[in-house]
Amino acid sequence: MACLVSVGAWAATGQQVYATCAACHGTRAEGNPTLGAPALAGQHVSYLQRQLLNFRTGLRGTHKDDAYGAQMRAGSQATLPDEKAIAAVASYIAALPRTNVKPAGKFDARNGNNLYQGKCGACHGGQAEGNESLSAPRLAGLDAAYIKRQHRNFGKGLRGAQPQDRYGRQMALMATTLASERDLDDVIGHIHAAGSAR
Repeated sequence: MACLVSVGAWAATGQQVYATCAACHGTRAEGNPTLGAPALAGQHVSYLQRQLLNFRTGLRGTHKDDAYGAQMRAGSQATLPDEKAIAAVASYIAALPRTNVKPAGKFDARNGNNLYQGKCGACHGGQAEGNESLSAPRLAGLDAAYIKRQHRNFGKGLRGAQPQDRYGRQMALMATTLASERDLDDVIGHIHAAGSAR
């Protein structure tokens, strides 16, 4: 019985901490593309914790051209006083129902599938569900503008350039492997279609 009480208290704490985040990320962590805030619901706990710690410690959100990252860095430093708060809010967000995004516009499904499976699927999963054991986040449910911005940030060194950010550095290398904007659009279309099929 004590275990149930502590789990309930933990969830309540996470929900309380998340109340500040909801202004941008939505009450159910569904994201708000208008504000540049990605969906967080259903993301892996370990990934959420790592990114929040990265923001708090300056591994992410410090580049002068990363305005959204700077906002998150300031917000995480102001509202997440310690690792206990980070763990609580990450656990709360991960337990929320996952979001899905329908493919926007036309895309070449075959090209998107081939590129995704060849370049992304081994880490992020065949249906963009992520792979916690490889520290690869869920991509399904993220809006196109956010995916494009992060792909650009990795490619330009705005994200993943810090030597201590091992997983970010891996993605920075992978971001250079898509040949064109059209290819990226096709991959995003595939991610959304695969996520909707789950």
